[in-house]
Amino acid sequence: MISKRIIPCLDVRDGRVVKGVNFEGIKDVADPVAMAKKYNEAGADELVFYDITASHEARGIFTDILKDVASQVFIPLTVGGGINTVADFDRVLKCGADKVSVNSGAVKNPQLIKEGAERYGSQCVVLSVDIKKVGDSWHVFTQGGRVDTGIDALEWIKQGEALGAGELVINSMDTDGVKSGFDRKLLQAVSDSTQLPIIASGGAGNLADFKELFENPRIDAGLAASIFHYDEIPIPKLKAYLKAQGIPTRI
Repeated sequence: MISKRIIPCLDVRDGRVVKGVNFEGIKDVADPVAMAKKYNEAGADELVFYDITASHEARGIFTDILKDVASQVFIPLTVGGGINTVADFDRVLKCGADKVSVNSGAVKNPQLIKEGAERYGSQCVVLSVDIKKVGDSWHVFTQGGRVDTGIDALEWIKQGEALGAGELVINSMDTDGVKSGFDRKLLQAVSDSTQLPIIASGGAGNLADFKELFENPRIDAGLAASIFHYDEIPIPKLKAYLKAQGIPTRI
């Protein structure tokens, strides 16, 4: 079994790390630079940085904060929020990002995925998808979860893979911040639809949630925010637990 990755997520608004439930009720948590340093030292495998209102506010990402965060991180850093052009890729990569996460911008212009992959390589392009169950299907939401596009999420993932995305972040809006476990039905459907590496996001509440997540061999990484931000589950403790369960993680 390939080693599983543990990835904290920094949702940043107005220069501060924030967190909500089901993409609502956003509350202030901490300084992003201090938190990035903390996770780098705690043994996180990667770090994700989202400027969560950049797309909604039609502006570029906070590059000054991003530079400060990148200066504290010596693990892969994925950055997203307000990525609408290849020039945006270039800007965040020059600020220290290793990978670029596209979401709303790619839905508006799917060729952005192809253009980014052709210029920087598929390994640099992460397709992040905010997904919510609507009726009997899963829909893609944009603008930080504000807009239901009506697009079938599984079909969009297939299209993103065909266009050259190298990795997926699957954000379940139904389980986000609820701490009742990852959305395993959604993740199974996604893993049946694509061969891309899958990072699961939304719902982690305890150690066992990660064990259950990785029972699906197609899931490559677990991403979480509040349980790490508030030290409910220290990363070293989580990795030791997974190792004891026979699930390999990176050192």
